[in-house]
Amino acid sequence: MVQVVLGECSAADADTVFTVLREHFPSDRGDDAPTQTSSHDPAVWTGAFRASRTPEPGAGVLLAGTVTADLQGGPIAVERLRAALDSAFAVTAKGTVSGDQEVQVQLLLSGAEHGEHRERA
Repeated sequence: MVQVVLGECSAADADTVFTVLREHFPSDRGDDAPTQTSSHDPAVWTGAFRASRTPEPGAGVLLAGTVTADLQGGPIAVERLRAALDSAFAVTAKGTVSGDQEVQVQLLLSGAEHGEHRERA
C-alpha cells in the first residue's frame, strides 16, 4: 500500500489526482471525492492505494493549479504510483527520503496537455 497525501490545492484538483490513481489502483477511498471545508486552514486529502502492478500509460490531464503529493510506501509500489502520475501530469520531484523498507517522495503535479512531453525529474 502507498499512502498518498495531497495538499496546497483545491478540492477539485485533489479529486482529479485521486480519480487518475483510482483508474489504475484499488483504493481505500472508493468514490469519495474531496470536499472543501469552510475553514481557513489549508486542507489536505489522504488515500491509500494498492499498487500491485505497473500501470498502463494514460492521457495527459489538466489541473486548475498545482498539487503537492507526498507518496509513502515500499519502493516498488511508490514507483508504480509515480509512473501513473507521470503519465497523467507534469511531475517535478521535490525530494526523496529512503528508509529500510519504505521510501517517501514529494512531487509537484501540474496539468499536462495531451501529448505534451514530460521530463522525469
